[in-house]
Amino acid sequence: MTIKRLILIFIMTPIAVLLAVSSLFGSWQEPQFQSRLELYQTNIALQAQAWQSEDSRDDRDDSLQAVREAILGEQPLESATKQYQEARQSVQTNLDKVNNKLAQLRSQSDIVATPPKPLPDVPSATKTSQQAQLKQLQQSLKEQQKLLSELDLRLGILQAQQGQTDIALKTWSELQQRSDITPEFGQTAAVLSGLWSNPPRLLPNTQQPIQKNLEGWFRSTALVKLYQLQQRQEALSAVKAAQQEASAQAVIKLAVIGTIPTLAALIGLILLIFLFGQRLLKGKASLLSQNGDLPWSTPWDIETVLQVFVVGFFFMGQLFVPILLSRLPISRPVDDVRLQAFSVLVSYLLVASGALSVLYFSIKDFFPLPEFWFRFRFQDNWFLWGLGGYCAALPIVVVVSLINQQLWQGQGGSNPLLQLALESRDSIALGIFFCTAAIAAPFFEELLFRGFLLPSLTRFLPVWVSILVSSLLFAIAHLSLSEILPLTALGIVLGVVYTRSRNLLAPMLLHSLWNSGTLLSLFILGSN
Repeated sequence: MTIKRLILIFIMTPIAVLLAVSSLFGSWQEPQFQSRLELYQTNIALQAQAWQSEDSRDDRDDSLQAVREAILGEQPLESATKQYQEARQSVQTNLDKVNNKLAQLRSQSDIVATPPKPLPDVPSATKTSQQAQLKQLQQSLKEQQKLLSELDLRLGILQAQQGQTDIALKTWSELQQRSDITPEFGQTAAVLSGLWSNPPRLLPNTQQPIQKNLEGWFRSTALVKLYQLQQRQEALSAVKAAQQEASAQAVIKLAVIGTIPTLAALIGLILLIFLFGQRLLKGKASLLSQNGDLPWSTPWDIETVLQVFVVGFFFMGQLFVPILLSRLPISRPVDDVRLQAFSVLVSYLLVASGALSVLYFSIKDFFPLPEFWFRFRFQDNWFLWGLGGYCAALPIVVVVSLINQQLWQGQGGSNPLLQLALESRDSIALGIFFCTAAIAAPFFEELLFRGFLLPSLTRFLPVWVSILVSSLLFAIAHLSLSEILPLTALGIVLGVVYTRSRNLLAPMLLHSLWNSGTLLSLFILGSN
């Protein structure tokens, strides 16, 4: 065994595995993006439920009203309240976990600081690690406390609007008792309590905290209540007019978000039933069995596979590129979302370029490659495979995601790019995010996972096992525990599409459509 192989197998591979495992377990304490996404959708639904037709006698408006009820349901306020209560319970659970971990860490620090008997000095690396962990937990604590206060402000308004004034006042009162933690939200809670008290109490500068700490339907609802009490008819009319305009837009947004994916998922479900039915009737002659058992002719061994993924993927992504970027004399963008988007794109391109360079130098001695390797053919039916695969993936991933949410209960972390895209309201930044997620990512990831890894595994495993293993590694590579199951399901569909079509354009199209659909939904939700 050569020194190169020894270093790769016994040093670099374990380090890569440890880095991946550490990142995955680190994501366990992070909130799942899906929870925040659901709240954004709930907020749009609240905007939409305030919509009213100007002329209820108009048949067209009656039809629009029926469509609105079909989109929102019969009791949107009750549904929103339930959603916010569940979100609050999840945040409170996370807050308790963080407090417990902080207590344990401080207890360990006290033991180290005052040992009962002579002990050797604690290594500085251990102290540094404890300090970093303490700082991270304290930051997480502040974020959870702030989110809890925001949820209580909004939950109280929902309760008050349903006639549950006493419960709403209690919610805001409990928030005011925590005002030493979040003083600005405590002040807003006091303002809201005054508005819904009997008799009402108008505090000084009532409008400012409402404008600052509330958004969307919650802000307009509180302002309507304020202007009614102040008898400011002009301001009241302006708020109601703006509310109606925002409500009409919200109905359209919900229709786009709900209708297009639902139709695609329905087509996908029909397609799956057809494919499995054809498989039962025709057996090996069916589309689903096309090339299903045909392995690739792989001229390299497992060492080459490890070299590409350990050196090219994990070390490039987790060590080399981050260290390179940290050494550059460039300030990190914090407030400028365009610079953040550009930074994400540059980082991704550097990682992709490094990994693909390692891939090229690892396999160049085997050129020319056997048939079907890294195959791009514009003449065959790759477009139908990609589009059909996207539709088929929707119902599968949705079902897996629902199960996944129950397993993780709002924890497990998510791709940070999703949060940036959701909160970005800048068209240029969103264009850059689109280039990263819908162009660069499908090309690089499909070339690496479906183009190289999956066919390489067929030298050692059956094709269907190779699809499963490559899909699991594809999901793990995203380094978020909560995304492993959904991404594995998506990876399986990508693998099936590639093994049957033998054309990398098909999974690249599927991957691009998937990421584009996600970005479009985030753009619509974030524009509320």
